Amino acid sequence: MDTTPLTGPPVAGTEVDTLLGALERNRRTFAWKCGGLDSAGLNKAHPPSTVTLGGLLKHLALVEDEYFTRRLLGKDLGAPWDGVDWDADPDWEWHSAAGDSPEELMGLWEASVERSRAAVAEVLTRGGVDQLANWQGRNGDSPSLRYILVDLIEEYARHTGHADLIRESIDGLTGEGIPPQ
Repeated sequence: MDTTPLTGPPVAGTEVDTLLGALERNRRTFAWKCGGLDSAGLNKAHPPSTVTLGGLLKHLALVEDEYFTRRLLGKDLGAPWDGVDWDADPDWEWHSAAGDSPEELMGLWEASVERSRAAVAEVLTRGGVDQLANWQGRNGDSPSLRYILVDLIEEYARHTGHADLIRESIDGLTGEGIPPQ
């Protein structure tokens, strides 16, 4: 199996390639919206919202690890997530990002994306997207890999929209789709 990330969904591909391509296009666009900024840029909000690009990077790093490491594979989360008292601070990733450097934030997000890609590739060696995760929701149901992929595509689409507005307010960068490589 080719493990090179797709740059976008194929026009008429398999279900797996379409889902993974859509997710990769969203990841790539999100990375482009967050790239090349200093700490001030990553910490700038677009009022009245308090959301920042740094907070989005850290939040999506957590979501990647939560969905693919904990839910799909059933493994415990590693650092920095395992050292957080989530009951005392359920929004820790959002506000703690202000103390992280651009390199730390991008590195955290990139590492979580790589772990996610590896988790999906591992699961796909055993079958298709109908496989159930090693996690159960409150109602006792386990989501399929298909459901997790669609959910994460939606999460990225929503937050990339936030990133569009924030980034435009910082330096005027606009655009959509797959940015040039």
